[in-house]
Amino acid sequence: MRDVFDIYTIIFLALAVFIFLRLRSVLGQRTGRERPPYDPYSAREPVRPAPEKVVALPNRTTETVAPKPTDPVESPSDRWKGVAEAGSVIAGGLDAIAAADSNFDGKHFLTGARAAYEMIVNAYAEGDRRTLKNLLAREVYDGFESAIAEREKRGETVESRFVSIDNADITAAELRGRNAQVTVRFQSKLVSVTRDKDGKVIDGNAEKMTDITDVWTFARDVSARDPNWKLIATEAGQ
Repeated sequence: MRDVFDIYTIIFLALAVFIFLRLRSVLGQRTGRERPPYDPYSAREPVRPAPEKVVALPNRTTETVAPKPTDPVESPSDRWKGVAEAGSVIAGGLDAIAAADSNFDGKHFLTGARAAYEMIVNAYAEGDRRTLKNLLAREVYDGFESAIAEREKRGETVESRFVSIDNADITAAELRGRNAQVTVRFQSKLVSVTRDKDGKVIDGNAEKMTDITDVWTFARDVSARDPNWKLIATEAGQ
């Protein structure tokens, strides 16, 4: 029995390490409706954390080395090129986030957000609570988990397959106290079908591709050591 216990302990530890590394590769890199199967918050306003007291962030500029004369200096108009229009409200929000976290990079964030979007939609379809719990804020997770439980109770299954993510654009960005929030509008193509316990299609079409637009908001405490962002709000896009 001791050997069996040790084997299972090793297996679970290996799985935990794999999941941690997978999540870090998605939204943890600090180099920086038809709709998806289910959106528990499509009928309400986006869920956002209650405003927090402003906490003074550590001064990250006191030890900054002045650029050498030969170093290229990025102009303000180029800083968010391809991510936000210079001088826009979005650019201002990104500036605030970058001021609090010098490692924030808009393009790298969007790359991670696209990967997380696909992971979350697929995890919902597969009923993968472990992946969802690590990528969603608690209230959003509770909504997804409740929907999965109801689906399982009815014996229904969801088959979902991404064809493409055509666009992922930042539509809002702000720093609330120490919490950075970035909203992304996703436009994608998805094949999705829901079957009942007998395998009969009750929603969607296994042979038809559907255009989908979703607006998701991700958040992160910029003063925390944890570099991962979490999904805090979802809504249907137009």
